[in-house]
Amino acid sequence: MIRALLLELAHSKGLARWVTSNGMSRRMSRRFVAGEELGDAVAAARACNRAGMMVTLDYLGENVSSAEDAWRACDTYLGIFDRIAREKLDANVSLKLTQLGLDLGEEFCQGLVEEIVARAAGYGNFVRIDMEGSAYTERTIELAKRVRAKNAAVGVVIQSYLHRSEQDVKDLLGIGCRIRLCKGAYKEPPEIAFPEKAEVDANYVQLMQLLLRSGIYHGIATHDPRGIAATREFAAQHGIAKDQFEFQMLYGIRTDLQQELVRNGYRMRIYIPYGRDWFPYFMRRLAERPANVTFFLRNLFRGS
Repeated sequence: MIRALLLELAHSKGLARWVTSNGMSRRMSRRFVAGEELGDAVAAARACNRAGMMVTLDYLGENVSSAEDAWRACDTYLGIFDRIAREKLDANVSLKLTQLGLDLGEEFCQGLVEEIVARAAGYGNFVRIDMEGSAYTERTIELAKRVRAKNAAVGVVIQSYLHRSEQDVKDLLGIGCRIRLCKGAYKEPPEIAFPEKAEVDANYVQLMQLLLRSGIYHGIATHDPRGIAATREFAAQHGIAKDQFEFQMLYGIRTDLQQELVRNGYRMRIYIPYGRDWFPYFMRRLAERPANVTFFLRNLFRGS
């Protein structure tokens, strides 16, 4: 119930304005968000690199309502790749299609994505297309396929809570696409997504096995110790070397597991979000662990 409410509130623009204008809430968001400026994300990325971890940078934002906003986001991503190269960071970039105008037209959005992927490829880098709610799943996958047909420096995210994901994984593996596997953080009806956590977890393990057997380099994104153990065990049993895939985790979550995996020789990538439009992302992180809500609200009203 709490999770569903938080996911619903993530879409509230009025609540977003109130929360993001509160200095205490901005400081609280730093648990999951590196900051509001690129320099904040670069500093966090540099610290991760020093700790032996790769990163992916994400400029927060979604569902833009004008072409100008989409172009602005595109220019920001081009600048991120320039900055990564200049700073010599071990980092790539994730982006959301609705931030690049998917709601305004697929052809328009694809043109912007192709420009960003071309900039990434010019630096020998890589773009990951994030997955959003199920209303965008089909369009996201098809657009990713079209972009990848022109430039292989792009991959996509698949969510294990969707019933369709096994077929999507098989289709994407058929064209050699790199996949980031996660569980999913949006509110979805049971006819689209598995309603029980145990079902989501089981499907995650099944999809992970498909990915690791493919021989393509993928990202296994989870903070669940059981999912991590299942991945390590499957890789060891099938002779899959530690450098043939990577684990991925979110900035500020389970740093103990991040460090343990690095110590044990696994490749680890940290997803580092930044930007002023952090409210929806922050609410989805609270929804994943509702116990954080009490702590957040106590500090929010104390600082008001």
